[in-house]
Amino acid sequence: MASSSLYLPSPPCNLKPFNRHSSPSRHSISQHFLAPQQPNTTFRTSLAALPSAKLWDEKMVEETRKKILEKYGNDFSEFIKEPSRKARKPKKGRNQRGKSVEIVEKGQTATEEEEEEKPSRTTHKLLQVLGGKARRRKLLSPAGMDVRPMMQVVRGAAFGILQAAGGTPASLRPGRWLDLYSGTGSVGIEAISRGCSEAHFVEMDPWVISEVLRPNLITTGFLDVSVIHMKRVESFLDYSEKFPDNDKKFDYVSITPPYMEVDYAKLMDQISRSPLIGEDCFILVEYPTRTTMPETCGHLIQIVDRRFGRTNLLIYGPQWAEKKKRKA
Repeated sequence: MASSSLYLPSPPCNLKPFNRHSSPSRHSISQHFLAPQQPNTTFRTSLAALPSAKLWDEKMVEETRKKILEKYGNDFSEFIKEPSRKARKPKKGRNQRGKSVEIVEKGQTATEEEEEEKPSRTTHKLLQVLGGKARRRKLLSPAGMDVRPMMQVVRGAAFGILQAAGGTPASLRPGRWLDLYSGTGSVGIEAISRGCSEAHFVEMDPWVISEVLRPNLITTGFLDVSVIHMKRVESFLDYSEKFPDNDKKFDYVSITPPYMEVDYAKLMDQISRSPLIGEDCFILVEYPTRTTMPETCGHLIQIVDRRFGRTNLLIYGPQWAEKKKRKA
């Protein structure tokens, strides 16, 4: 509505109400409705006579308009024009890396115009089985640094020591292997290839299990003699107390954790008290330099503690195994 005038058509002055008993002719009705209608000059003049908002207070002008509109049967709310709210464009700025970002109001999160896509995880074949039935078989491993498998030099030395300590230099003594923090499964697969009858793999990363560990077991043909536990090692050790008595004891345990994410003192204490450790068990531990390791693990003693660069290899075993290792 304009502030100075408003045009509302008025009903024809000479149109009489119809009576239900009378039947007006079609000509009379069309004549009344088709005739040009004159604007309500009274209403127009009254609005035009209003002073401008510059002279009157805005509130007084609105009250006057409301009275006039209600006088002629109009709803004042229909003539109120809401002010248009223009969307404010977000301010542009630069983040620390120099990328353009949107500066938003307090309490909201600024989103980058170009979100960086996380690179997809890939695999490659840089590992292989070193001995036994699956010798020289290629194994998958993650291309990044998410999973750091045991170096092949360390793995070869570890199995050489275990075979000598067990009294069978050509292969491992038959038994059950527990591979903690298994990752690619290269240690447990090496154990099956060299004579172990069964291997259990404990890994918590579902992608590693589905894309690396399980394909390696299928490739080597050891899936039927393997059991995969998708658990944290600490949870698995607590849960192992519920295992049947026939499946509790292991003959070999390998521990190859991520160095910076493990408290070795607590981990070795939990393993030493675990019912999984048999009387003639061998425990293979990979740990970083400048880490103090206990002299014993339960009833087992240290047989070997050897250094390979920044990696240390520690093997616990029964007392009789140390004598056989020396003879070998």
